[in-house]
This record gives sequence, structure tokens and C-alpha cells, in this order.
Amino acid sequence: MDLRQRYQFFIDYFMKNQPEATTELHYSDPYQLAVSVVLSAQCTDKRVNLITPAFFKRFPDAATLAKATPDEVFALIKSCSYPNNKTRNLIGMATTLMERFAGAMPSEVDQLQKLPGVGRKTAHVLASVLFNKQVLAVDTHVHRVAARLGLTRKAKTPLQTEHQLTKRIPEHLLLHAHHWLIIHGRYICQARRPKCAACGITEICEYFRHQQGGSSC
Repeated sequence: MDLRQRYQFFIDYFMKNQPEATTELHYSDPYQLAVSVVLSAQCTDKRVNLITPAFFKRFPDAATLAKATPDEVFALIKSCSYPNNKTRNLIGMATTLMERFAGAMPSEVDQLQKLPGVGRKTAHVLASVLFNKQVLAVDTHVHRVAARLGLTRKAKTPLQTEHQLTKRIPEHLLLHAHHWLIIHGRYICQARRPKCAACGITEICEYFRHQQGGSSC
């Protein structure tokens, strides 16, 4: 099986089994998604979804969050990872939104990356989910799963993974592919104990082949 066939198998499988895959974060507007994505760094979506209802009740928009004190924000997010850094980033993000973007979430990746706490991955999530931009967000799940499946070769960084994936995945499927790989990595192709017996794409998986001691596809 060559690389083109591997990608086609991957796309066909998820188009059949998870055609409408989307984020598992709970949100109702761009501001809420931005807050949730910032909180989700090194933290599970499940934990974030437990934190955000009280957070959004107290800070329903960027205007109220921009006026918050660090102690107020920290008290609401302390159960997630790196709460000190995220407190600074959330207040900084809200302040920048108010001062530079009149409180509205910008739609372009380069503008999104001007917000504190918003790096390339987060900007791509926001741009693709909120504004249907044809970009691919690469987090640790995407980076790991793409390598295990053999969709990427010797990609040492998320950026290298992104470049390899975007060369092979049609633009209109990039958002879906992001969620396919994340969800697969979260529930099946887990970092420490991948559930290969429950995986529907072992036929193309380089990791599975090596574990079984088999020959190349």
C-alpha cells in the first residue's frame, strides 16, 4: 500500500464512520470557544467542560473578562492544568480583543495569533471551527496518531506534521481530519496503551504492523 492509498483508506474510513466529527468542547459563541481552547491545553475536554459553565456565568463576554482580577479567574479555573499561565492568558486575550478588535473574535490566523495564549494550533482551531478556514490544527494527538498510522514520515514537530498532512488531505476535509485524528487518539490510539483491538484502521497502521512483527503493507 503506497502513501496515496494509505491516505485514501484513512479518509474513506472516517467519512463512513465519523463524517460529522467535531469538537467536544461546549460553547455557544466565538468567545466561549476561544476560552475553552485556551483552557484545553494539556487538559482534557471533559475537565474544561466542567469548568466553563461557572466561568461563563461570571464572565459572559470579553468585556467582563477584561476587567477581571487574576484571583477571580484563578479561582474558577484552578482545577485545570497550568492555571496561573492560563489566568494571565485569558485576561490578556480578553483585553486584546477589547482594545484591538472591538470585542469581536478576528477570523484570520495571523490576527488570532496576536491574542495572548493563542498559538498556531489554537488559531487554526478557531479559524477552522468558527470561520471555516481551510487550515489544520495539529496537537499532540494529531501529531502522534498521524505518525503511528504512517500518514507522516519523520515529522519531528507539529509544524512538519501539519505540512505533510495538508499536502495529502483535500482542503475541504482538513477540519474533519483534525477531529478524526484527535478523537481517534483520545479514545482508541492512546499514547500509552493504544486499543488496537478496537481500531478499524489497523490495515494501514505502521505502529500495528511493527507490533505484530509483520511486513510492510
